[in-house]
Amino acid sequence: MFAKLVFTIFLAACTAAPQQYYNPNQYQYNQYNRPFVPIVSQTNEINPDGSFRYGYVSGDGQQAEAQGFLKNAGARNAEAEVIQGSYSYTAPDGTPISLRYIADENGFRAEGAHLPVAPPIPAAIQRSLDYIAQTQRIQPLNPYYNPKGRY
Repeated sequence: MFAKLVFTIFLAACTAAPQQYYNPNQYQYNQYNRPFVPIVSQTNEINPDGSFRYGYVSGDGQQAEAQGFLKNAGARNAEAEVIQGSYSYTAPDGTPISLRYIADENGFRAEGAHLPVAPPIPAAIQRSLDYIAQTQRIQPLNPYYNPKGRY
């Protein structure tokens, strides 16, 4: 009799509890209260030799792509990772932003219409730099330094 009473109370409690169902519209905003942006297409390729290629396009027009490989693989002091790619998006003020870049043994270099450009070197300063280069031989601080990396 006691077991029937406990079972009846348990059954009544289970059916009276509010049901919580998954609502996909409930999770359409992230932690910054911005709308959810789906990824429309995506590629991701990683090869055994270390080269790779990836890219994506989002629902709001953002896109990015990059590819990379190891240059001069196996050559001591000549190996370099090379990565080149681009990305584009629309700035909050509506300006389209597009950037292309390359990173290799010469450093990171980026190109884009929105990036600032240094002014040209004034003629007087350029003449003085040329004069310095012609008259002085610059010695490294470390006499054992070899820029080629060979001793």
